[in-house]
Amino acid sequence: MTSTFDAHERAQWAGRAVAYRDSLAALCAGPASALLDAAGVVGGAVVLDVGTGPGTVASLAVSRGAAVVAVDAEPSMVALARERVPAADVRVAVLPSLPFAAGLFDAAVANFVLNHVGDPLAALTSLRRVVRPGGRVAVTIWPHPPPVAQRLWTDIFAAAGVQRPADLPRLDATADFARTVDGVCGLLRLAGFSGVLGSEFAWVHETAAEAWWNGPAAGIGATGAVLSAQDARTRTRIRSHFDHLTAPFTVGDGQLALPTAAVVASGAVE
Repeated sequence: MTSTFDAHERAQWAGRAVAYRDSLAALCAGPASALLDAAGVVGGAVVLDVGTGPGTVASLAVSRGAAVVAVDAEPSMVALARERVPAADVRVAVLPSLPFAAGLFDAAVANFVLNHVGDPLAALTSLRRVVRPGGRVAVTIWPHPPPVAQRLWTDIFAAAGVQRPADLPRLDATADFARTVDGVCGLLRLAGFSGVLGSEFAWVHETAAEAWWNGPAAGIGATGAVLSAQDARTRTRIRSHFDHLTAPFTVGDGQLALPTAAVVASGAVE
């Protein structure tokens, strides 16, 4: 049964693959190498990349010599990933209902996926099922409190007097978890993993200011859901505060350097 949260996520991403690729995909690529390292992905490994998006992590895994199966719930993402990573087997699939036999993969990775599913524990349990004993599953998620880059949007909305619309669905409290290293590691242990490891990975995301605006303006992610709910006058006001609050991070003509971070965590399958 699809939850209200899951249905909202499917609607939020429908048809937005190109907009995501051209705006925020580079941000999510930041910890891709660390994610594959955490999962122990090396040449010859058979790897599942869940929530592949435009194929960023899948492409990197293929470059390491891995055999890659990549899935995403959004067909437009699958189309982009197939074009970008022709060596991978790319399919439509939705967590936690992965259409694979138990123990089929040496490793599985999910880059910023747990924040987009209505039952994160069920998602991790499903990933554990399809990885062989001795293999690892690795995930990333945005931490809370949010790093500078993500906090910027909170500050922009606050300055513009904008609040999250009351009708936007939230993850059920019984399914939620602390968005910290300890919180993600605890969820992995609850899902049955052993040898759980976690850390925070920090980097500076360099991007065009327009790309940082265009992702949310296209309705992508939670920020996009808030921005899309505003009328034209409010959006103009938000853009004015966006320009003002991003100015201190300018490093060149229209370019921003935004400090950010992700939680990278992994666990072994027994």
